[in-house]
Amino acid sequence: MVGVVSGRIYGCGVQKRYRYRIEPTATQRQMLGRVFGCCRVVFNDALRVGDQAYRAGIKLSDTEIQRRVITQAKTTVERAWLSEVPSVALVQSVNDSRRAWRNFFDSHTGKRKGRKLGLPRMKSKKDHRQSFRLTRNGFRVRGNGRLFVSKVGEVRVRWSRELPSEPSSVTVIQEPDCHYYASFVVDVPQAPLPHVQREAGVDAGIARLATIADTDGQRTDIENPSHLACKLRKMRRLEREKSRRQKGSANRDKTRRKIAIAHNEVARARLDYHHKQALAVIRENQVIHVEDLSIMGMVANRRLARAISDAGWGQFMRIIADKADRYGHTVQSVSRWLASSKTCSACWHQLHELPLQVRRWTCPACRAVRDRDHNAAEVILAAGRAERLNASHTSGRDRASGSGGAPVRPPASWRHRAVKQEAIQQRHKPPRESSDLQSEEHLKEVACARYG
Repeated sequence: MVGVVSGRIYGCGVQKRYRYRIEPTATQRQMLGRVFGCCRVVFNDALRVGDQAYRAGIKLSDTEIQRRVITQAKTTVERAWLSEVPSVALVQSVNDSRRAWRNFFDSHTGKRKGRKLGLPRMKSKKDHRQSFRLTRNGFRVRGNGRLFVSKVGEVRVRWSRELPSEPSSVTVIQEPDCHYYASFVVDVPQAPLPHVQREAGVDAGIARLATIADTDGQRTDIENPSHLACKLRKMRRLEREKSRRQKGSANRDKTRRKIAIAHNEVARARLDYHHKQALAVIRENQVIHVEDLSIMGMVANRRLARAISDAGWGQFMRIIADKADRYGHTVQSVSRWLASSKTCSACWHQLHELPLQVRRWTCPACRAVRDRDHNAAEVILAAGRAERLNASHTSGRDRASGSGGAPVRPPASWRHRAVKQEAIQQRHKPPRESSDLQSEEHLKEVACARYG
């Protein structure tokens, strides 16, 4: 019996996904395969209709596209089998295609932040990961603990934990390792933790996943288990074994599934480790200061791409932000242009250059020996506290008058490479200017804000 909290007011907490392993029977797996295929066809048809209308200069409403690819298609001989699957899943596929087109146009018009998105891609039956989504009228959690899916039946679920609330939607997923999962969207109430008088600066790294410096003067190192590196030898062997198999054969598919299982083990181990370490960071600190890294730009460096991806910086920072939102703590982002590794956290002297292989260096101004990672964490902590002080100050809100907060972006000539400077080989070094973010005057202000 699954305990589901019902009757609570939605919107009072945060939405989370609760994922469980499901075990469909052979007949149910066959039916799920039909649903996957029909949703894929409807998604591709919706993209095709939208593309043809766009090229012809015709503007079609979302309702008209849905009518053409679902309602009207069911009456034809070529698409009559669409009536065999839940219509809710087909409608959600049309919504996904509409969102894909909207993200594409918003990305190129400037409404959507981040890198430019390409044209929506057609789904293929050769993709080993398939999924479809159902809203409340397409599924139900039975009292016997089984998940009822429309036109599929009651599916057995491995309940590893109880649902905190009534789910609003469910996504049925088939992973490349041929396992099935049900991902529920539930409303989780906020659970604020006791307030602690401590802040921390987090510097992400490769040798160590993160180096943390807090306001108590303590240093904490989070080790990087390198989950992918531990399995790399086995994966290479399986890839060589797969290349020897004949394409389309059953043995090649078996080896492909072994590779998918190995990758799944790495991903799950990394995710579990990140959750545990992020929760420890949230519990011990009220405010966490992190760098706003451009990881997509950093993995362009082919020498560090595998190590950065194996560390999972983006996932770790995202989990920290999610847990901070749930437990009532704060995550403060610091500009990626902050030269945290090259700036002495004691006297705020900045070096002209600091090669990546140098892990300890001596400050030429105060002669203090600085550890690269710990020094960067201390500078991030100081800069984050200074920015919070500027943002909370009354004069800091008036940017038009030029009073208040310090500049947070470099000159326009610097903005051609929006990545962390320590992770790339700098071919062109920009000149030092008086308006630079890392000027000694600004660093002195940061120091005053830290110790004031």
